[in-house]
Amino acid sequence: MNDEDVAAMARTIFGEARGESLSGQEAVASVILNRVAFSKRRGRYWWGNSVYEVCHKPWQFSCWNENDPNRKLLEQNLEHDLNFAICKRIALRARAGLLEDNTCGATHYHTKQLRPAWSIGKIPCAELGSHVFYNDIEK
Repeated sequence: MNDEDVAAMARTIFGEARGESLSGQEAVASVILNRVAFSKRRGRYWWGNSVYEVCHKPWQFSCWNENDPNRKLLEQNLEHDLNFAICKRIALRARAGLLEDNTCGATHYHTKQLRPAWSIGKIPCAELGSHVFYNDIEK
C-alpha cells in the first residue's frame, strides 16, 4: 500500500463507519483488503486491484457516490478531525500488516437497515455494529 492507498482507505473508513466502534471501522478496512486479495488471486477483477481502485470503484462504497452527503465531507481537509485520525491509524496498521480480519474474509457488507438484492439468500459471515458482512458474493 502506498500513501494514496492509505489516504483512500482512511477516508473510506471515515465515510462508511466513523460512527461505529473500533472493530466496526476495522471491519470496513478488512473488506477493502479482502477485495484486493481476491483480485490478486484471480488476476485483475472488476472492482480493481489496489486499495485506491477498490475504494473508488463507483457504487461500491456509498460514501464516494456523487449523491451521498458524505462525499463532500471526504473531500475536505480532515487532518485535524479526531475520528479521521483513528481511521488513518487503522489504515496505517493495515499497510503494516497488523490488522486482524474480524470479518471472516468478507468482501461485501451492508447496514442492517438495508437488504440489497445481492444479499438475498446469502448467509452473513459476521455482524459488527450496524453492518452485516458476507464472504460468498461473486458480483
